[in-house]
Amino acid sequence: MRSSSLLLLFFLADVSDVHGGSEFRICAFNLHSFGDSKSKNSEVMQTLVRIITRSDICLLQEVRDSKGKALPKLLERLKGKHEYKAVASERLGRSDSYQEQYVFVYRTDTVIVTDQYQYPDDKPGDVDAFAREPFVVRFRAPKTAIKEFALIPQHTTPTNTTKELDALYDVLQHVRGKWRTENVMLLGDFNADCGYLAKKNRKFVRLITGNNLFWLIPDDVDTTVRSSTSCSYDRIVVHGETFRRAVVPASAKPFNFQEAYRLTEEQALDVSDHYPVEVLLQVDSSPFSGTNKPANQKMLFSLFVLSHLVLQMLTW
Repeated sequence: MRSSSLLLLFFLADVSDVHGGSEFRICAFNLHSFGDSKSKNSEVMQTLVRIITRSDICLLQEVRDSKGKALPKLLERLKGKHEYKAVASERLGRSDSYQEQYVFVYRTDTVIVTDQYQYPDDKPGDVDAFAREPFVVRFRAPKTAIKEFALIPQHTTPTNTTKELDALYDVLQHVRGKWRTENVMLLGDFNADCGYLAKKNRKFVRLITGNNLFWLIPDDVDTTVRSSTSCSYDRIVVHGETFRRAVVPASAKPFNFQEAYRLTEEQALDVSDHYPVEVLLQVDSSPFSGTNKPANQKMLFSLFVLSHLVLQMLTW
């Protein structure tokens, strides 16, 4: 009887391990000129690792890694309990002297990259609408209720925010047609507030006025680090009712890492002048959901052991 009880305890621990985490987090973070210099700052890198590893997928913006050394250093530091990989755009920008990359860092045990492409930005009548055209990636996330979705990142040019935000609507339609999916999220530093997006101009932005679009970060939420500013620059927008229902209610918000990690404003600004914005997706609670066959087989074996124990106990 005692040995059976011990086996039952092992089973319960086994089941807990198979279920894994109960959250699936997506974030978008403007790193404020991340390159060789910032990658040499150990305290900054430590904070970045703490922020990024909170999420299953984290979009990094303003990656200005011209020497190609900063991003590998960051990925090396991410090694730990989980394995992380990255998929990155080409260097983007109209000027050779200033270019950025979009980088998606993701956990390999919860996320699979199934497709990617650089938006061509060649729409007739509106060629070169973006200074940094979106790098679109499709993900499969078996543990989530939605399973598969596309992410469209954008860091708008402050002087051209209204036009670029409106053009994102064309990107959305392009992705829907190319991949035949309605499950699309747009995210990043939209500069969608304060002096960069005047209230009188919002009626000209189809990403705001269009149907079936849900802005998850409200206009009155501050996504900036400086105490002297209060602007909702960074946003998350989902397309489609299915995606909206897959979001955990009220989970979309900035992550105030300055407060969470007890940093001074100066220390926080060394990391970035933006807070990351994040959202949680609903997790499928079924132990047999997804494509993690080893875990499912493990669960089946555990259930077999439990049923055997129950039968034994009934015969005593």
